[in-house]
Amino acid sequence: MTTSNSRTADHAIDTLFLDRWSPRAFTGEAMPQEALATLFEAARWAPSAGNGQPWFFVYGHRGTDAFARIYETLDDGNRRWTDKASVLAVILSRTHRRAANGELRPIYTHAFDTGAAWHALALQATLSGYHAHAMGGIDREAAMAALQVPDGFRVEAGLAIGKIAPRETLPEDLAVRETPSQRKPASEFAFEGFFTGEKP
Repeated sequence: MTTSNSRTADHAIDTLFLDRWSPRAFTGEAMPQEALATLFEAARWAPSAGNGQPWFFVYGHRGTDAFARIYETLDDGNRRWTDKASVLAVILSRTHRRAANGELRPIYTHAFDTGAAWHALALQATLSGYHAHAMGGIDREAAMAALQVPDGFRVEAGLAIGKIAPRETLPEDLAVRETPSQRKPASEFAFEGFFTGEKP
């Protein structure tokens, strides 16, 4: 077993996986571009099918027009706390690519590969003294328009990055939830031989 960050893993793993979590309370302090570049460098080295690297990040530092554009595409619940993030970003994946014959073909693993890149970024954020919080609550059509994303790409998630602040800086209903979440055991999602998991 491994214990860290009020979490306990059933098997021995590096504490980094327990220390990474998605807080909402951020200090709002500026993030140096070099520190952000380190996170993107980690994402760069994520694995991908055929080395296609279909992930993209469009970002803005707090106090810039780019930050404001991304902020406005988030749903109301996420706008309640993301104003104090150091950086906001939108995570995109390329859904199609041109074959040698010019045919536009789907990239079936685009979301899978982009998820690997996001996770690499999130782990590097933790190692670097930051936290990264991905968000499904984003108006994808608005983000595509606001960020001038062409066809052939998909918005996967919003992203907030920053230094963690005390939970008391959040609205009361969010503050009571501001703790690292637990996880279901591996026995509920890893099966030998046949799928025996819960049906939708």
